[in-house]
Amino acid sequence: MTRASHMESVMLSKDGLPAWLDPVVHAVETVEPLQLSRFLPPADGAGRQSAVLILFGEGERGPELLLMERASSLRSHAGQPSFPGGALDPEDGDPKGDGPLRAALREAEEETGLDPSGVQLFGVLPKLYIPVSGFVVTPVLGWWREPTPVGVVDPNETARVFTVPVADLTDPDNRATTVHPSGHRGPAFLVESALVWGFTAGIIDRILHFAGWERPWDREKQVPLDWRA
Repeated sequence: MTRASHMESVMLSKDGLPAWLDPVVHAVETVEPLQLSRFLPPADGAGRQSAVLILFGEGERGPELLLMERASSLRSHAGQPSFPGGALDPEDGDPKGDGPLRAALREAEEETGLDPSGVQLFGVLPKLYIPVSGFVVTPVLGWWREPTPVGVVDPNETARVFTVPVADLTDPDNRATTVHPSGHRGPAFLVESALVWGFTAGIIDRILHFAGWERPWDREKQVPLDWRA
């Protein structure tokens, strides 16, 4: 059985989701691209198509998100916490159809070892753009209906795999604003011994905001990023 064969019938479904995900489902259905980011895909179609899996599960402390920390040896976004994900492969299918759904599940399996059959995909956010790497990213949202063990599959790609309680992400004490040497400022989260910033933190920040989960936090609390970031 090939890796992709058990994902051929991938589709979106909102059936049977836990009630606490209702605000997220509503946010996904109503948010506009520019409400998520000022970086939108180039109008000329340029950019490498990719997808990330924003996977909500339920842990000991309630709702949580699955994240991974990229290996420090990688060429792009080295050492950064991120959602599982990556570029679309030809076998993933149509980038304008369900290709991103397949890619998000495939990459999550390759990077964290999760079993895609236990994941229920329920929504897709508007495509966004990461100028520094030229990726056009489709954020795919899922419910971890049947959790399976996860961990580092390839140390050359991934340093660690971990979950973060949503309660920690909404805790004002764990929030800050990063300041890049270029002057760019963005939201950040200090959770699980990690600094989550950049594209991943921006998505989490917007989901918390539009789902109504955000709590007031000190936007003047700053964390500088060094030149390597």
